[in-house]
Amino acid sequence: MKPISVVIPVYNAELSLNELCKQLVPAMEKITDTFEVILVEDCGKDNSWEIVQHLSNNDKRITGIKLSKNYGQHNALLCGIRAAQYGTIITMDDDLQNPVSEISIMLDKLNEGYDVVYGYPKKGQHGLFRNLASRITKRALQGAMGVKTARNVSAFRAFNTQLREAFSDFNNPNVSIDVLLTWATTNFTTIRVKHSPRVAGESNYTLKKLIVHALNLMTGFSALPLHIASALGVVFTLFGFGILAWVSGRYFIYGAAVPGFTFLASIVAIFSGAQLFVLGIFGEYLARIHFQSLNRPTYLVRESTKASNKVEE
Repeated sequence: MKPISVVIPVYNAELSLNELCKQLVPAMEKITDTFEVILVEDCGKDNSWEIVQHLSNNDKRITGIKLSKNYGQHNALLCGIRAAQYGTIITMDDDLQNPVSEISIMLDKLNEGYDVVYGYPKKGQHGLFRNLASRITKRALQGAMGVKTARNVSAFRAFNTQLREAFSDFNNPNVSIDVLLTWATTNFTTIRVKHSPRVAGESNYTLKKLIVHALNLMTGFSALPLHIASALGVVFTLFGFGILAWVSGRYFIYGAAVPGFTFLASIVAIFSGAQLFVLGIFGEYLARIHFQSLNRPTYLVRESTKASNKVEE
């Protein structure tokens, strides 16, 4: 088996990190003789970085990277992906909901000739609102990615490291690894995998964060909201012409105008609301252009237990 890099973003995971590596390292030893585990600590509020340092000191195949502040899961993933040394990358969460026993299944599927393999859960272990928010996010992701597999994406991925060359110059604080991968390939597939309950703690992805992520996907990597705004403008323009024809018809046929201030106020409110909605969409895009012009970093590494970035196939 080819050398493999496992990239794991870490955030408030002090209760699961030791168990994660305890299971992951023996599993990887059975798959390949050469591998690395990259733990990217996203400036959490617990002692995760101290545990990452301890794990790295005890096993040189484990590399720890600490970011200067909390940038977000996808930003941390991008950092780890760019630091990967080997020709195949596995990404997974730090909570052991992606069982390490499923990694070999993912790799077997990747070896069939695909560029990216997603392992999506047979049965999710999340609550009702979290599952609903995840569905909204994946709908938005499907529009941004433009591929059918978007509805089954997950944090459990296997892909060829060479794909990162397509976004090597990417520098934007709003990151979606799944969208960036589409810049390099459309050769995606998905496979069902087990999804275990969390070992400890609670998910760091709240309903609010998932909704914000969905909005970032739609406005940061897709023109879908602009298309919606255009369609809305056409619909309300036709509606306005319809109202005008109705009012004019009543005047010429019956010789009377449409009575009532309420009717007029309702029409004004409808059109005003539609205009503000469209302006809000334009403003969101303008804000992103503005923030992009500031050239804010995607992430900043504060500390690393090892510095190396030579890819080995």
